Amino acid sequence: MSLLMVVLPAFMIFFAGFIGQKLIGFDIRSVSKVALYIMSPFLAFRTFYVNELTMEYFYIILFCLALCFALMFVVWITAHFTKASKQQMSAMMLGGAFMNSGNYGAPIVLFALGKVGFDYAVIMMVFQSFLMNTIGLFFASLGGEEEASAKESFSRVIRMPVIHGAIAGILLQLLSIQIPKPFMEAVSLIADASIPTVMLVLGMQLAVIANKRVAYRYVSWVTLIRMIASPVIAILIVSLMPISTLLKDVLIIQAAMPAAANTTMFAIQYGTEPDLVSFTTLITTLLSIVTIPIVLFYLGV
Repeated sequence: MSLLMVVLPAFMIFFAGFIGQKLIGFDIRSVSKVALYIMSPFLAFRTFYVNELTMEYFYIILFCLALCFALMFVVWITAHFTKASKQQMSAMMLGGAFMNSGNYGAPIVLFALGKVGFDYAVIMMVFQSFLMNTIGLFFASLGGEEEASAKESFSRVIRMPVIHGAIAGILLQLLSIQIPKPFMEAVSLIADASIPTVMLVLGMQLAVIANKRVAYRYVSWVTLIRMIASPVIAILIVSLMPISTLLKDVLIIQAAMPAAANTTMFAIQYGTEPDLVSFTTLITTLLSIVTIPIVLFYLGV
């Protein structure tokens, strides 16, 4: 029961966003932009400013790269043997290789492991956001009706506000610049608002996900990769790393998260089997209420 109580608070917030969207019909893009362009950069700034740079940063980045490329390989093999088209393979990459580490993973880590674990989760969230807006964008355009140029992809990455916030935090920390307490309190107020807001946004996004003509066998394969293969691969990767048990737990929990909601936006933007991607997001999010407590039980949280 205690494991389920870690997941249920997150789902209560998702459900609030879901119901609000169904009853009122918010402009999701506007709310999402507030979270992405205003709140999340403050959260990234505070995390990187307050937490001293250590080798753990390197291992988090190494883990993200290793997991991403391992999952891409698994998806590629699966797509080959299931005779998926280029569009379907690209959609499977979006659903299988990128987890919802921001508006789902970070809150779960906070509920399960506390503030120190949450700081690790935010560091991973920032780098995962970078990967999603580079490699994820590449696959969205590769299998889409519209192709993104290299210039467009690079431009999108350098415009990512959360990256700017992280860089600013690192620079001020390295330069030993002390921010006055009233200003830091203002930063914290905005940072603290980011997580519940992005959780509400996920609930809103789930409320508008459409299930049209979906190739269910591909959804099934991606669901297995996302919810089972990903945490298993993560366990193997962290077993080779000289890091603390807490950081290992954070990385494994993040790897067990459902498909990232942002991949649905990419799929819609580029016409990369958006129904397949969105339905994968919905199914993996619903299944996570069962799979995440299992992962937490395995970790002894």
